[in-house]
Amino acid sequence: MDMHFDQHISRQFNDDLESLKTEMLEMGGLVTRQVADAVEALANADSELAEKVLKVEEDIDRCEMEVDEHATLIIAKRQPAASDLRMVMSVIRIARDLERVGDEASKIAKMAIALTDQGSAPRGYTEIRHIANAVRKMLNDALDAYTRFDVKSAMETLAEDEQVDMDYRSAVREMVTYMMEDPRSISRVMNVLWTLRSLERIGDHAKNICEQVVYLVQGADIRHGNEQNLR
Repeated sequence: MDMHFDQHISRQFNDDLESLKTEMLEMGGLVTRQVADAVEALANADSELAEKVLKVEEDIDRCEMEVDEHATLIIAKRQPAASDLRMVMSVIRIARDLERVGDEASKIAKMAIALTDQGSAPRGYTEIRHIANAVRKMLNDALDAYTRFDVKSAMETLAEDEQVDMDYRSAVREMVTYMMEDPRSISRVMNVLWTLRSLERIGDHAKNICEQVVYLVQGADIRHGNEQNLR
């Protein structure tokens, strides 16, 4: 879908908006890589890669602060209205979600280090890979929908979160049953459970990004299940 922003007397205003959007999408690329690396570190017991993920977390935090400062400056200088203001606000909100995805990736990296230290691999890696693939696809598709201002794609991606939640609950039930059958596995399986929880939350943040696509393009707030606001 084409998204036409107001034409501005100041070309610099257009450049500022485009630069802000680019900064956020670059942050998205960094965060998406973090999630992939964290899951790979866990699956391959690669503590070195996990440590790399933890170090990059500071870069993600800095990106979010820079996006927020840039957006605040645009609001103060340009006093944007209508679609321009929605773009600035959506970028601020998405950057916040991306920063939280980065936090979850760091949590997964810490689990990877803990599981590597504990030695033998527990059950649950199949479930982790399955859910990780689903939420990574959601995150990529959500950012792509934002890039293209594509409400239809955003709504389709948003709907995928329900399947992620179902898969998460199913995996948790299986892991709890496994712990009951083999109490010696509790400490290891708890790390798997926390990893699954982080992945489920990443799916939630991808869903939030999809909601911001709708807000940007149509001005409709569909957060908290308010799809009736969608035109």
